[in-house]
Amino acid sequence: MDAQQPKQPGGDAPGAPDANPVAKAAAEAVDAASQAAGELKQDVEAVATPAKPDALKAAEAAIAQARAANAAPVELPNFAARPVAAKPEAIDLLADVNLHVKIELGRTRMLVEDVLRLSEGSVVELDKLAGDPVDVYVNDRRVARGEVLVLNDNFCVRIHEILTPAGREQAA
Repeated sequence: MDAQQPKQPGGDAPGAPDANPVAKAAAEAVDAASQAAGELKQDVEAVATPAKPDALKAAEAAIAQARAANAAPVELPNFAARPVAAKPEAIDLLADVNLHVKIELGRTRMLVEDVLRLSEGSVVELDKLAGDPVDVYVNDRRVARGEVLVLNDNFCVRIHEILTPAGREQAA
């Protein structure tokens, strides 16, 4: 019984560089085990003669050789030898990222003539009540809810809830 094994890179091709010695030894052990198993199968199929002890010993030896080849230590390159650049601070990673942030207090529908009548001091009625949470949008995606505060004569938003992706879909 001939089992065809795929050729390993850098294998027995003439002029090719030697492959990893551990992989080569493992491949040889597998070939020996396959050959021994083939001999055992032929003996079992013949039924007239019992399995040969020599073939069994050859199979066990091939398996032991394969285990020894796989247990050999592997040399890894020394990664610590290269100089490591200083880690940037977390906020520095975001220094050049531009995001469009929008706070929506509420919405309303108005006719164009009503918009043209707006002037300084005009009051526009929104669909939300005072004290209702405002929506926070980042790049036109609703990501959070919060409340409007006045701090040192500046308007601020205190975030109360970060929306999960499922909550963003329901809110849209």
